[in-house]
This record gives sequence, C-alpha cells and structure tokens, in this order.
Amino acid sequence: MEEVEVVVAHHECATLRVGDVFLKIDSDQTRTDVEVEAMAIAPIPTPEVLWRKPPVLALAGLPGKALGRLGEPSTASSAAWAAAGEAARTLHDAPLPPWPGWSLDELASDLDGECEWLVTNGVLPPDVVTRNRRIAEAALRPWTPVFTHGDLQITHVFVDGDEITGVIDWSGAAQGDALWDLATLTLGHEERLADLVAGYGTDVDLHVIRAWWSLRSLWAARWLIEHGFDPSSPGCEFDVLRLAI
Repeated sequence: MEEVEVVVAHHECATLRVGDVFLKIDSDQTRTDVEVEAMAIAPIPTPEVLWRKPPVLALAGLPGKALGRLGEPSTASSAAWAAAGEAARTLHDAPLPPWPGWSLDELASDLDGECEWLVTNGVLPPDVVTRNRRIAEAALRPWTPVFTHGDLQITHVFVDGDEITGVIDWSGAAQGDALWDLATLTLGHEERLADLVAGYGTDVDLHVIRAWWSLRSLWAARWLIEHGFDPSSPGCEFDVLRLAI
C-alpha cells in the first residue's frame, strides 16, 4: 500500500503525496481556479491535472527533482539554471493571462504594513528593516506586465539533468513584473543569477532584482512565521535582509 507523505501543510492549504500523485487541498477554490487555468495556458511544462473534486486537485508528479532549496546550495548544473531562465523567458513572452496582478499602490501599502509589523514586534532590528525598505523602493516602479508565475521559488522548478521537466504551484500566476519571477527564483542563490540571466537571453536590471529580494523577504516574513515556516533559518529570508547592501 502506498504511504501518504505530507509535502507541505499550513492554515490555508496542504499538499499530500500518494505514490506518484499529488493531492492539493485548498480552502480557497479561487486559487485552484487560477492554478488550473494558468497551467492550461502556460507555454512551458506543467504537471498533468488528473482530476479535480473541490477542495482537492490531483496532479501527476514530475520527473526529476527540484532545482534546489532555499537555505541550501543548489547542486543543479549551470546549464539547468540557464534552462530555467529560458523557460521563464518563454513564459514571459506568452500572451497575458486574463486576470490582473498587483497594483503598485497596493504593493507599497502592504509592504509598509509588513515593515511596521516587523519593527513593532521586534522581529528584526529597525535598521535592517529601514535599509531593506529603502532598497525595495527600486522595485516599486512601473513595469510592462507579462505572464508571471508569481511564486517561482527554486523548489517549484523541476529538472532532470540539464532539462526543465516542469514547473509547479501556479496559484499565484498573474500579470506582473518579469523581474519578480527572476528574483524569486534566485532568492538566497545570488551566485546563480548569472546562469539564470544567460538562459533568459536579455539584459535585466540587477539593481531591480536585488530590490525584489529585499521586498519579497520583508513582505513574506509575517506570513511565513504565522504559517509555521522559519525565515530565520540559515540562508533564508532574514539572512537575505541582513546581507543586503
């Protein structure tokens, strides 16, 4: 009999693995609607949808393994990172999804609220928060919207050797800034940015990518803490903030 493995679980959703099938259970079916539609129209490999019976979405597993993990060195080859960049470029060149993403005003307001929470609750030293909020400002500029994955974490990109076999977790897909995806993928892995950009195939503003590293780390910290994750683990979000210059 196949064992049930809890891949991830928190207050909003959980993912279970049973053999080669992944069962995603989400309290918000709007997120699942976005995920299913985004996978259907994305021009890069995604998991096969086996069936859906709310609140459960069943997906086939992908061959290979994740590109890496936050807080750990990535053992993937330079060619695999370049292939991830090429896949991101293919996605960003695709027609826009029909639903919008964040507005700049909403993002800036949310960010300020998260910074206030971090300082008020003594989660991070005020100087670290202030410095990174200043760095993050460079990301808060008008951008030409593209089809973004929205949460292109290193664990969401699967590779087999030097080839991309698929990208998972599309519930955050929307119209957005291409550099947000590139920054999310390289968060905590700055040494891999050159390989990713080489595969992406066009010049990118590294200053803005670094701004997105700071913004994402500030913006996500409270959610991570409240959902059982630890942004203070070595190499994770708090280290990114402390090392930002």
